[in-house]
Amino acid sequence: MSATRPLHLAAEIGGPPRYDAGSHVALARLAEQGTLDYVTLDDSFARPGPDALAVLARVAPATTRIGLVPTVTTTHTEPFHVSSAVATLDWVSKGRAGWQADVSATEAEARLFGRRSAAPAAALWREAGEVADVGARLWDSWEDDAEIRDVATGRFVDRDKLHYVDFEGSTFSVRGPAIVPRPPQGHPVTVIDGTSGAAREPAARHADVVHVRATSPEQAESLAGDLRRRAAAHGRDPGTLRVLAALTVDLGDAETAPEPGLESGPRPAGPGTYFRGGPVDLAEHIIRWHRGGAVDGFHLTPIAPERDLERIVNGTVALLQHRSLFRTFYPGGTLREHLGLVRPAGHLAAASTSEPHS
Repeated sequence: MSATRPLHLAAEIGGPPRYDAGSHVALARLAEQGTLDYVTLDDSFARPGPDALAVLARVAPATTRIGLVPTVTTTHTEPFHVSSAVATLDWVSKGRAGWQADVSATEAEARLFGRRSAAPAAALWREAGEVADVGARLWDSWEDDAEIRDVATGRFVDRDKLHYVDFEGSTFSVRGPAIVPRPPQGHPVTVIDGTSGAAREPAARHADVVHVRATSPEQAESLAGDLRRRAAAHGRDPGTLRVLAALTVDLGDAETAPEPGLESGPRPAGPGTYFRGGPVDLAEHIIRWHRGGAVDGFHLTPIAPERDLERIVNGTVALLQHRSLFRTFYPGGTLREHLGLVRPAGHLAAASTSEPHS
C-alpha cells in the first residue's frame, strides 16, 4: 500500500448512557472541527439508552460535514425498516450517513423480542449480509429521477421508475420497492467490524469500510489482505475497500492513575487494540501503522469521550495536519467523498434500461 494513500480517521462518541443529545452534538461538532471522516455511535439490544440511529438523526442538523454512522443490529429487526431508517438519516444529513451492521447473539436479547431463539454466529452474520444486500437493492428501487412532484397533475412519482426487489433471504423475504426515495449518496456507507471469522465474508462482500482489531501492523495487514482477496473474489474492486484499525484509546496523563473503572485494564502503550499514552504518542502510532501500509486509517474509541476526543482533535490530529499527513478541510460534502468512494449507480435502473422493449 502506498505511503501517500490518504489517511482516514473516525471516532466513537458513545460512553455511559445519556438521554440528552447535547453531549453527542458537542462531540460530533468537535470531531468535525478535526475534519474526521465520521463518528460512530455504538448500540445493542443489551445496552440501555436511546436508539443510536435516532440520536444521530438529531445530531445531523447540528453538523454540516462529519459523517454519521450508528450501529444498527440486524438480528430481530425488519430489513425493510433498517433500509428506510438509514436512507432517512442520509436525507436529513444531506448525504453524510452510514451504518455499522452488527448482530445479536445472546438468548437474553432474543427473549426481548420472543420471536426466535439465539442463533450461531455464522447464521447471524449470513443474515446480516443479506440485510446489507437487500438494503442496497431497496435504495436502488427508486431511480434518481423517480420523483416528479408535479402539482398541476398531482403526480408525485413516476411509477415506471420504481422497481420491485423480490428478495428471498434465509430468514426473510422483501418485495419492495422502498418507501423512501433513493438516498443522496445512492448507498449510505456500510461499515462492518470484520475482525471475527464469521463477519469476514459479509464484510468483504458488502462493506465499504471494515474495522479490524489487530495487535500488530503485520496482523492488521494480513487481515486487510484477506478482506481484499475475498472482495475481489466477489467481483469487487479491492481498492475501494477501506480498512481501519479499531483502537481503544486512553489519553489520560501517564503519570496519573487510570480513569475510574480502568485500574485493572491494560496499562502499557504500544501496538495493540488498546493504547494508553499522550496525543503525540498516538500520532506516532498512527503514522507508523499507516506508513507501513497496514491500514487505511484508524477508528478510535476514547475511554473518556469528553476528555480524550478533545485531546485527539487538538493534539493528535493537529500534529498530523502540521506534518501534512491529514487534511485540514473537507473537500466534499458527503461521507462517500470523505472516504474517496464514488456514488454507485442504481443497478435496478441499469437493468431495466438494458432490457429489450417489446
